[in-house]
Parts: sequence; C-alpha cells; structure tokens
Amino acid sequence: MGILGVIAFVVALLFSVMVHEFGHYITAKRYGMKVTEFFLGFGQRIWSTTRGETEFGIKVIPAGGYCKIVGMSPREELAPEDSDRAFYKASSKRRLVVLGAGSFNHFVLGIFLLFLLIAGIGTSQILPTVEETLPCIRTTETVCLATSAPSPAKVAGILADDQIVGINGKENLKWSEIVPIIRQSSGKEITLSILRNGEKLAIAVTPVQITSDGKSWGIIGVRNKVGLVRENPISASKVSLLITKDLVVGSVKALVSLPTQIPSIVRQTFGGEARNANGLVGIVGVARVSAQTASSGALTLPEKIASFVLIVASLNIFIGIFNLLPILPLDGGHMAIAIVEGLRRKIALARGKLDPGPIDVERLTPITMLVFVLLAALTLLLLAADIFNPISLGL
Repeated sequence: MGILGVIAFVVALLFSVMVHEFGHYITAKRYGMKVTEFFLGFGQRIWSTTRGETEFGIKVIPAGGYCKIVGMSPREELAPEDSDRAFYKASSKRRLVVLGAGSFNHFVLGIFLLFLLIAGIGTSQILPTVEETLPCIRTTETVCLATSAPSPAKVAGILADDQIVGINGKENLKWSEIVPIIRQSSGKEITLSILRNGEKLAIAVTPVQITSDGKSWGIIGVRNKVGLVRENPISASKVSLLITKDLVVGSVKALVSLPTQIPSIVRQTFGGEARNANGLVGIVGVARVSAQTASSGALTLPEKIASFVLIVASLNIFIGIFNLLPILPLDGGHMAIAIVEGLRRKIALARGKLDPGPIDVERLTPITMLVFVLLAALTLLLLAADIFNPISLGL
C-alpha cells in the first residue's frame, strides 16, 4: 500500500502541474498569444502530438511542466507573423491574467478538493455515539481506585452506543456543539437527549470539574467514537472556504518564517535533532507521508482517501501562494515586472513622454540565477532531511 501512496501522490502532483500550466495556456490563447509547447516533465520527449500550433506531450523527468509562449522577452527572435502575438507586447493587465492563471487554478483545484472531501468523503470528527462510559474520573492516578468516585455518566446510566443528540432542550446538535455546554456546566445539572435502540431518553447528569494547567472545565466521563462525517453542499462550501483561508494564512506564515527555519532544518538533517512534524518538508517528504497514510493499519480506506485528498488540496494552496512570490523566475516575479511596466507607461504618458517599452527580463538573469540557486539549495536540503531524517506520523 505504501508504494501505491507514492504513485498516487506523483500522479496527483503531475495533475496539479497540468492544471497550473493549463491556466497559462488557456488565457494566453484567449488573448491571441502563440503557445508552441505544452509539456509535463522535463528532458527527453516520451510522447507528443501537435494540435493546431501547439505541441502537447510528456517528457521523461516527472518534475514539473511548462507552457511555452512566444515572445516572453523582447530579445527573443520571432518570425514576422508571430511578432504581434508576442507575450511582451500584450498589455500589462493581460499579462497579469496569464501569469496569475496558474496560481488561480491551484486555488480552484484546492477548494474543489476540500469541497469533495467535506461533502463527499467526510472529515474525521468525534461522533455523538458513546464508545465507552468511563467508570470514574481519573486525575492523577492512571487507573480507577476503590476510593475513586464513579463518573457522572456512569451514575446517570449512560451506556455504550448511546447517541447524545441534544442538551437542555436543544435538539439535533453535533457533539462539537454539546461539548462547550458540558464544559461550562461543572456542578450544574444538565439534561441530555439520548437515542438508545430507537427510543429517545432524557437523562439528567451533573458534570464534575477537573483542573489542568490552571484551567478548569466540566466533564461527564464518556469517550465517544470517531468517524467520517459528511456535510451538506451549502455547509461544505462554507467550510471549504474557511479551511482555504486557514491554509492561505498558514502558507504565508510558513514562507515568511522560512529563513528562520533553515538553521533548524540543518540541525535536524545533520545534527541528529528530532524532526519537527510541523516544520518544512519537501516533495519527497510529502510523498513519504502519503505512503505512511496509505499503509497505515490504524486508518480505514475512506480515512486514507480523506487524508490523501487533504494533503493534495493543502499542497495546491501552498504552491499557488508560493508561485505568487514577487521573485524571478516564479510567476509572481514576472507579474511584478508587468506591474512596474504598467506604472512606468502611465507615468510616462502623464508626463507627455514616449512609452518606455517593456523591461528586458534577460538583463535580470543574474538575479534570476541567484534565486534559482537558493531555491535549488533549499530543495536539496529538504531532500536530504526527508531521506536521512524523515517525518513520521506515527500511524
């Protein structure tokens, strides 16, 4: 199952690349630009076919893909018939649309996968069904003692497989909606609505207070089952957007803190320091996590699928954000140049001067190469970390 997880991840990654490049392709064609190549992978061609003026195909190294639009730089030699279709001759707004379409498609794919997960597969949640009624409330001791008081749930007669569906007259609630009321009701009697063998019961119970790390809350002493829960389409849409927002914020924070995390990654790779499961991880690391998820005996097949879909959705959101960074050779770097060109043109026209023309991207090659070297070094560092000190989910 582990190798299937890796294969599934590679296929999902290549599909995500295809979706990204298709964004560039379809918008470029929409604005009349000439697209000569659309390939998945790099290196030698494995297969290709030509449709119209574009060659579509697959190359031997499955490490990305590209969409070749003519005239990305004013220095590029063009056939006379292609001159008016050059990328650099398009307006700044059109170039921004073409450049941003890749990341936009990542966001769309990520949100769609989250919706599919929440509405179709379900997310792992604590269910309202009781798995076990605890015999007592343990605080410092590890087992119930003869002097231990029975748990409120045991005293009230709550049984395994009871479904707690309401509290204090409020019906058809989720367990996540019931728990806060229980926590706030220590020492106060509450009435739970319980389904038992098709019959609805009203059972009174008084939560007891426990304290940990200076915080106190009420509990009744039940352990509930965990399972996948599907939401209706409207609720799933809202939740998908909320999760996307959290992923975007998390991705931005991760990128901002990237320089400060590199020393820690070096220590974790070469210094024997324990790997931080919440830290940076490379593509190989993500593939390993997919393999661990697929081979885990602790997860059911639907739970494995749900975990995999969440991994791919999160990866697409992160790649979408990463590609928007205003540094070459990323799409965000080219977008920054298009914005600067548009501002220069407006300022020149406002002053009655001639259009200064496009910025020669090739003159920025030293900066591009520096960024490329830094990204390559980071990729190699994460590769080494994922090989020599991989993240383990403990599944």
